[in-house]
Amino acid sequence: MKHTRIRTFNTKDTYPEQNLDNDLCQAVVAGGVVYLRGQIGQDLETRESVGIGDVEAQAEKAMSNIAMLLEEAGGELEDIVKVVVYLTDIRYRETVYRVMGRWLKGVHPVSTGIVVQALARPEWLVEIDATAVLGERA
Repeated sequence: MKHTRIRTFNTKDTYPEQNLDNDLCQAVVAGGVVYLRGQIGQDLETRESVGIGDVEAQAEKAMSNIAMLLEEAGGELEDIVKVVVYLTDIRYRETVYRVMGRWLKGVHPVSTGIVVQALARPEWLVEIDATAVLGERA
């Protein structure tokens, strides 16, 4: 069975300031499971960072990206079974989880939260990773 890869890209285009050359994608659908790349405050069309210095705006953009990618994969937010949240400062937790809670009201995924020293770019304050199972709502 072939996997479906959504929004392929190369890191040399996404991170021109870094010496990278990796073929990646924003989402992979395999066996009815959607694996999403961690989403940050970045416009997926322009690759521009949004909400610089504003963790709430970055969390909104990350969740908007997640919703868009799931739709492109044939799913919806209700298909999410797990989220992992990476914060660069524990003080962002309440703000980010409020944003995420609005987007995932009634979904009840499992969740893991991790505080990290930094993300791939210094202006990114939060990254949200999601996994969904298509058509499996219980």
